[in-house]
Amino acid sequence: MNYRDIIKAPIITEKSSDLAQKNVITFSVDVKANKTQIKQAIENIFDVKVESVNTINVKPKKKRVGKYVGKTSKVKKAIVKLKEGSSIELN
Repeated sequence: MNYRDIIKAPIITEKSSDLAQKNVITFSVDVKANKTQIKQAIENIFDVKVESVNTINVKPKKKRVGKYVGKTSKVKKAIVKLKEGSSIELN
């Protein structure tokens, strides 16, 4: 698996912006990726050192539009803590 396939996009919210000041970055990642793969992908793509990786599996929610019922897609989030002296600039 390619490193760019593991890391989909950064998650930019008010809470993740506050965490970014503490060297903690949040990413949306592939559902099948494990913590070791996520760590290697972040270190290779952004050229930083990762201290720890925490993951969250977000379950799909039921959505309804008129008479049609469906579900949102499931998502996996990775909260990555960087070592001192490492930083990632997300705009």
